[in-house]
Amino acid sequence: MNANPLVVSLERFEGPLDLLLFFIKRDEIDIYDIPIARITEEFLEYTRAIQMLSLEKAGEFIVMAAELMRIKAKMLLPKDERPQEEGEEEDPRTELVRRLLEYKQYKEVAESLKEREEEYRNLRYRQFFKGDEKILEEPTVEEILSNVTLFRLLEAYKKAFDRAPKRENMVIEQITWTVEEQAEFVLGELGKRFQVGMMELFEGKGRMWITVTFLALLELIKNRRVAFHHGEEDDDVVFFEV
Repeated sequence: MNANPLVVSLERFEGPLDLLLFFIKRDEIDIYDIPIARITEEFLEYTRAIQMLSLEKAGEFIVMAAELMRIKAKMLLPKDERPQEEGEEEDPRTELVRRLLEYKQYKEVAESLKEREEEYRNLRYRQFFKGDEKILEEPTVEEILSNVTLFRLLEAYKKAFDRAPKRENMVIEQITWTVEEQAEFVLGELGKRFQVGMMELFEGKGRMWITVTFLALLELIKNRRVAFHHGEEDDDVVFFEV
């Protein structure tokens, strides 16, 4: 058991996956090789503390605790004696790793959007007067972006993410795309045509690819290389090169 006392804050973690990511980051754990026994013990300690404070909030943590205990029990058995359900991976941790990776990517997107929202929140169209004539300066990229809220952008991303297959491969692999590479891909697509919709760009792609590419789009928007506006469909946005 961790020697340091566990301080419980119900508002600190959004859910069980958030707590697991905290443990992984704090202890510098390889997400692809989680020490399930140690993580389970600490997770159970946190869950017991939550139960004493709020039964309502403890529910999803209890479910995850049960799942961790199931994985731990399987990990203790020799490989040839592990009961294996149809379609289940050889390593009992595989599904948990997949969920953690997806949640980690989604959280990064949400944090990036929050940063962008704060940057644009106080922007206003600049104007000045010359005599009786009102003169407006040429709109900036931020002013163009103000026509479409970042919440709309996140909604479009979430819909594309939800449409994508839940599993790209049966075995979890390292992410092979970088934000920089996907930014070049997006600019290449926009070089072939004037604009492209998010749904069209993400059509048929897996969740990891979609998430990394979306992070690349946010960077391109931040660096004033790409802007976006409402698409013809209510749930779509269209990107164009600035």
